Amino acid sequence: MGGSKSDNWNELVVNQAIGTLWETQHESDNQARRDGILTGLLCMKPRDEFEGMLIAQMIGAHNAAMECHRRAMLPDQPFVGRSEALTQANKLSRTFAALLEGLNRHRGKGQQKVTVEHVHVHAGGQAVVGVVETQGAGGLRKLEDQPHALRSEDPEREALPIPRDA
Repeated sequence: MGGSKSDNWNELVVNQAIGTLWETQHESDNQARRDGILTGLLCMKPRDEFEGMLIAQMIGAHNAAMECHRRAMLPDQPFVGRSEALTQANKLSRTFAALLEGLNRHRGKGQQKVTVEHVHVHAGGQAVVGVVETQGAGGLRKLEDQPHALRSEDPEREALPIPRDA
């Protein structure tokens, strides 16, 4: 549950995640919430200790944000109290999003960016200047009527081959 082969580590991470709960006076509610945290840890499947820590922090940030939302909606809550609770909930939600981004990056799901520093265009060549976005592997449709070559801008107008899957 904590992403480790070590039972001691897994127990530590589980207890830390459970410790983020605000306990109520009803033990049955508290037990249901603890079971929910265990289910969450199992469903998010941490692959290593780092992921176990991140997921426990995500659970804590989520629990705290939801508690702030709950407190903001209490009846007879003064405006100042409601405003502060919503401000804290917003900060905690951003923390959760940052943790999720870190987890996705660690798992290799983060958005990758390629920056081209130097471009050499030789005589007769063409270059694209600007942002080029692709849809990833398999995201572009193949056009059956795509030309096999374009005429270049040079005076001889020699054909410039175009890759079929471009």
